[in-house]
Amino acid sequence: MLNICAHGDGAKMASGMQDKQYTPSLLSFFIYNPTFGPREGEEEKKILFYHPIDVEKNEKIRNVGLCEAIVQFTRTFCPTKPAKSLHTQKNRQFFFEPEDNFWIVMVVRNPMIEKPNKDGKPPTTEYQEEEILDTVYGAVVRQCYSMYKLFNGTFGRAMEAGGVELLIQKLEKFFYRYLQTLHLQSCDLLDVFGGISFFPLDKMTYLKIQSFVNRVEESLSLIKYTAFLYNDQLIWSGLEQDDMRILYKYLTTSLFPRHSEPELAGRDSPLRPEVTGNLLHYGRFLTGPTNFKDPEAKFRFPKIFVSTEDGYEELHLIVYKAMSAAACFMINASVELTRAFCEQLDSLVGPQLTLLASDICEQFTINRRIAGPEKEPQFKFIYFNHMNLAEKSTIHMRKTASVSLTSVHPDLMKILGDINCDFARVDEDEEIIVKAMTDYWVVGKKSDQRELYVILNQKNANLIEVNEEVKRLCATQFNNIFFLD
Repeated sequence: MLNICAHGDGAKMASGMQDKQYTPSLLSFFIYNPTFGPREGEEEKKILFYHPIDVEKNEKIRNVGLCEAIVQFTRTFCPTKPAKSLHTQKNRQFFFEPEDNFWIVMVVRNPMIEKPNKDGKPPTTEYQEEEILDTVYGAVVRQCYSMYKLFNGTFGRAMEAGGVELLIQKLEKFFYRYLQTLHLQSCDLLDVFGGISFFPLDKMTYLKIQSFVNRVEESLSLIKYTAFLYNDQLIWSGLEQDDMRILYKYLTTSLFPRHSEPELAGRDSPLRPEVTGNLLHYGRFLTGPTNFKDPEAKFRFPKIFVSTEDGYEELHLIVYKAMSAAACFMINASVELTRAFCEQLDSLVGPQLTLLASDICEQFTINRRIAGPEKEPQFKFIYFNHMNLAEKSTIHMRKTASVSLTSVHPDLMKILGDINCDFARVDEDEEIIVKAMTDYWVVGKKSDQRELYVILNQKNANLIEVNEEVKRLCATQFNNIFFLD
């Protein structure tokens, strides 16, 4: 199926230098359970968490009541599919029920432009209601819950362990910090996919990593699961896909950026030549003890919850890094981790991981040399595979905890999101070509669980040339998997 359409310039650009543009921002975020305060006068009991904290009590009750009413009202039309979002001129509300009767609501202020008025009148505000994509921010709300669940287990688990009080305590502790890391202005298609970037490796180096994982799991039998990353990209994982997807998000947007260091050992990781064959040792713990020498050091690691066939299990998360390689070891939480165990892991893993890191680096450099110099291509793309969650983007220069730097105009990112929404509505393979702003063409292809979005900057190209260009890209980058008959 092939769709072709023209697209305007999306958001209106500010006409005068004085126009002020405001990006989407978080107005409020709250979690409630309607069954906790069923009688009049008890409405406050429904509210389990509310941000911002300084909102007056009656306003909180009113906002939660309004959400309840919207959910109930929409249920009359479609009992099985409750409301997902509510569009108003100034903001957009997103609703998500992750567990029975527990509702998470996020309210986002729409982007807006302030235009100054002559004669000293207050500026006119224009809200850009259509600039926010439900799919993107709906995914952000689901991510908030997944991240909470990774570190705390389900809401139901907290209720069983210590009732409403414990749940409120856990929600406040987690979301107070987590909401500060939400940067809504740079959320885009990658949030919808929530994919994993895989590191490309040759067979021999991959086998070395597999053999390293097997050796460590054999020597330290406490280790239940292992994941191996290089340069923030995944190489090996023993976890289920959905657990790895959210752990990957935590590692790459939160933990690793906090510990970023130059490739060579810096101040924090002194060289420690080992006795055995004088191997270099750059290893260090990113979670757990920061300093072995300190007799007061606490050997505590963050706990995470991962799915099992009949529920979930709680694990210690040990993240250990040497140069650009990081190994995550997960151990049953009922085991108490001692100094002796951490020293054993350090002396076993440190030298081997250091060696592997330089092997991978060397191999990667050789492959790049063979491939020849990288010319600035005529196109940029995002690729996602629903089966293995593999994601690749040449549009995002880097995605850190605080910002996602993209090399294209926000209007083009919006078109990519629109195409993705069209793809979500149909099951069959599809191709959409859009003529966008001035010089740009945007192409979306969906084929057999895979999606590809290409942005071409070709001033005088016509439809046939654009199609040929994308075919060439598919042939070189994706082994022709995107050819539609």
